Amino acid sequence: MVGLTFSAALAWPASATAQNTADSDAPSIGNQQSSDEQATLLEGTLRVGFEQYVAGVTISVSDSVGNLIEKTITNSHGQWLVQLPGAGTYTVTLDEQTLPTELKLREGYETTTTVTTQQGTSRAVVFAVGETPQGAAFGERVAQTMFNGLKFGLIIAISALGLSLIYGTTGLVNFAHGELVTFGAIIAWYFNTSWGGLNLLAAAIVATIVCAMLGAGLEKGVFRPLRQKRLGIFQLVVVTIGLSLLGRQIMQLFFGAEPRAYNDFQIQQRWGIGPWEVTPRELMSVAVITVILIAVAFSLQRTRFGKAIRAVSDNSSLAEASGINVNRIVVLVWVVGTALAGLGGIFQGLDTDIDPFLGFQLLLLIFAGVELGGLGTAYGAIAGSLIIGMSTELSTLWLSPELKFVVPLVTLIGVLLLRPQGLFGVKARVG
Repeated sequence: MVGLTFSAALAWPASATAQNTADSDAPSIGNQQSSDEQATLLEGTLRVGFEQYVAGVTISVSDSVGNLIEKTITNSHGQWLVQLPGAGTYTVTLDEQTLPTELKLREGYETTTTVTTQQGTSRAVVFAVGETPQGAAFGERVAQTMFNGLKFGLIIAISALGLSLIYGTTGLVNFAHGELVTFGAIIAWYFNTSWGGLNLLAAAIVATIVCAMLGAGLEKGVFRPLRQKRLGIFQLVVVTIGLSLLGRQIMQLFFGAEPRAYNDFQIQQRWGIGPWEVTPRELMSVAVITVILIAVAFSLQRTRFGKAIRAVSDNSSLAEASGINVNRIVVLVWVVGTALAGLGGIFQGLDTDIDPFLGFQLLLLIFAGVELGGLGTAYGAIAGSLIIGMSTELSTLWLSPELKFVVPLVTLIGVLLLRPQGLFGVKARVG
């Protein structure tokens, strides 16, 4: 089994004086402050699974100019703690050579991280550590990476599907779609933590409803009035860029800039299923997203609502002449599209952490998936997103994880050079 390591803030008193070694029961603080002055701390816990703590690992903390503040060692409970001289930006480094031979940092994580602290606060620092597959064959690595690519591609797909539906019915390229993804993750986090402490499943349902209401509000309150004033597509795109900047700043103002995690499903043992090592959380994400995508595809093909969407996408004027309420269909598409975007943010936040830039970081890949599949085609957005997710993860078998986002974009350029309309798009003459 492969375990995951998570770092969590622990309420250690600033006056702790235990010896700072791997055998001590609590980490020490180097420079004691007076009792009336609250200490500024960095802290964390290294562990694998639920009960395996990682002791004897060296953690170093330096200031912004590289001067060493303190070097400490995790104790028998995997805990470490460093008191800082004050607020500022600090570099925290994990000495990977001091990790046990069967452990290493998880793929994509660095041994060094930079954190900014405020006076009198305590910050938790995360180093993700997992068991090293000893002598894993290349085929097993390919199988594991393909599962990771499938999971990532499905997250992109459920987000891209909403963007594609909105474009198909309105012709609008929504650059604020990434913020809708982030909004879903943040609202679910609030309902899961501070607003009632709901179970994550219930919080996700409530957050999806809130996102759907936001989508209806954006269509009725912003974009429909602008279309009635006969603004062109270019002006509407500029509006979406402005909404993107505004939404990101508002979420950062209220949520903060630091990554946060849901209360549920954070520490799970991995299951060995054939060549794969997966957590229940990952299996649940893949299964739920797959069911949602199938349900949306079925509704587009078999329901009156889906047929109306396809009619409006093909020719809105003809659809209106045939008795379809185009405005109502557009509102419903915004409701479904923003709900899907919010769900994509929830699943991405469950897989990583939540911050105000979560959706913005995915936006380029979402656009790549939509463009690769063909603008305005729902099935194309799903297929293109799966290709983007798979190529992104498979590239890590040969390239550094820092370069993995370059590969799908190169793939996109290559496909569009050969087929400009995308995989499922239809050639159209413009002008």
